[in-house]
Amino acid sequence: MKLRILHHDNCFDGASSAALFSRFYREKIDSQAEICYTGLTHKSEKQFNECLFDGDENVIVDFKYCPSPRLTWWFDHHKSAFLTKEDEDHFRQDRSGKKFVNPDFKSCTKFIATTLAEKFDFKLNGLSELIDWADIIDGAQYPDARTAVEMKEPAMKLTLLIESNRDPELLRQLIRELAVRPLADIAATYCTGDRYKELLGQHERTIRLIGQRAIAEKGVVFFDLSDVNIEGYNKFIPYYLHPEYVYAVSVLSTPTRAKVSVGSNPWNQGKRRHNLAEICERYGGGGHAQVAAISFPTCDLESAKKAARQIVEELREE
Repeated sequence: MKLRILHHDNCFDGASSAALFSRFYREKIDSQAEICYTGLTHKSEKQFNECLFDGDENVIVDFKYCPSPRLTWWFDHHKSAFLTKEDEDHFRQDRSGKKFVNPDFKSCTKFIATTLAEKFDFKLNGLSELIDWADIIDGAQYPDARTAVEMKEPAMKLTLLIESNRDPELLRQLIRELAVRPLADIAATYCTGDRYKELLGQHERTIRLIGQRAIAEKGVVFFDLSDVNIEGYNKFIPYYLHPEYVYAVSVLSTPTRAKVSVGSNPWNQGKRRHNLAEICERYGGGGHAQVAAISFPTCDLESAKKAARQIVEELREE
């Protein structure tokens, strides 16, 4: 039996969701299953190709719905879980009992854990640390910006590694480890060598670069990194540098897309007036009320910049 797990790529919650479902599948369905992993990133064009679903069973975790008849399981917690109304209608008509969505959960890992425990009597033995940290990280439930940015905890070190990693095999290995080992043990194995030190150095350089480029006005921090070789950054850096500000908007350009990220300060939510998912949905993006994003074709960076400027203007309105 081959199980294909498609998960949100370069995301601690996505990796943790894949690890949790792997553990469930081995313990409750098929202990000898061949489990394969594929990371998914949001794109401006068609999101899914049917060839992705090459398993005897196929699951998507922490990512948008796909109406493919080859999709067996699905779990997502994003408000923008459906690309189209037709996709949502297809999901509503499903009677398999294996496809679930609930945007009330802050992390997909906790949503999966809760669903599997309630509906499939899955015992979460030894997984509480993974579930708790995924909920903290994806739900931005850190006690302060320093915890989120300075990378002291094992889970935060692994988050830096996962978010910055460009080696699919390394990520697959980390997912297998997350399913069975304590986070401190995994971090001690993978977050001590030259590769991790290089990533940490890049993280520290990115903090300085954002500090140099950020334009902070009327409650919004804006910065454009589309001209530098950066595919992502720790989304809490703007609030680490500008703790009094409510929103952050950025533009990035990667080999696969131009990206606008829109976030809100988790330690200043009392001043948040906008649903960021709804704003980004107008441009074909989505996410959560507190944090969302939009993807554009790599050749259309100007549209990404224009959207970012419009969003900044809207967020800065009194």
